[in-house]
Amino acid sequence: MRRARARAARLSVLTRLQLGLEALYRVQTHLAIDAFVIDDAQREVVDPRRAPREQLLVREADDELAMALFLDAGALANLERHDPAAGLDDRNFTDFCLAVEGVSHFIYVALCAAGQRSVSPLELELQAEVDKFACCVLLASPTSDLRQRLYGDVGYADDLDGAESARYRAANAGANRYAAVLERRFVHADQTDALPMLAELRRFYRMDLPDKLGHIARLG
Repeated sequence: MRRARARAARLSVLTRLQLGLEALYRVQTHLAIDAFVIDDAQREVVDPRRAPREQLLVREADDELAMALFLDAGALANLERHDPAAGLDDRNFTDFCLAVEGVSHFIYVALCAAGQRSVSPLELELQAEVDKFACCVLLASPTSDLRQRLYGDVGYADDLDGAESARYRAANAGANRYAAVLERRFVHADQTDALPMLAELRRFYRMDLPDKLGHIARLG
């Protein structure tokens, strides 16, 4: 057991997040996320229109999909110093959510590509917002203000165009409604009824965007 814990401790935060999310949803990408992570200099070569703190870069050519994941180096260093596995607090909460978003995007795009299924930016963002809530609840005792921190206390970048801003706001609102249902049905007095919630999350994960939105509307 000591050796197993030591091996786990040597894994990067992103690798542990990938393994955790894939285990949560019972999926496998068969990809090592660390091999796809790029730094500032590598992203500058790609020269994307925007340069946020988290960004999944995707290029499709000749029926092949290329991906690269950028995550702010300061955020990753902070998560190594303040390991989320030891608890979430004001020191690491924001950077943890940033990392979950990046890993969520990476896994979801990889799975859709493997299944030859297209995925819209809204579907990608909605799932990532739900994944933030799920990871926070399953990793630490949920607090009464978790949804407010995730979906209420948010700001949007000034360089988003109208369509991008609308997409992020729609994903935020949809995830907030769904998280409220999960909270009401499965999270009681700081205790999570884990198995039924996991089953619900796994069903939701396998829906396409219209089904996800319809599911949220029916439950809400």
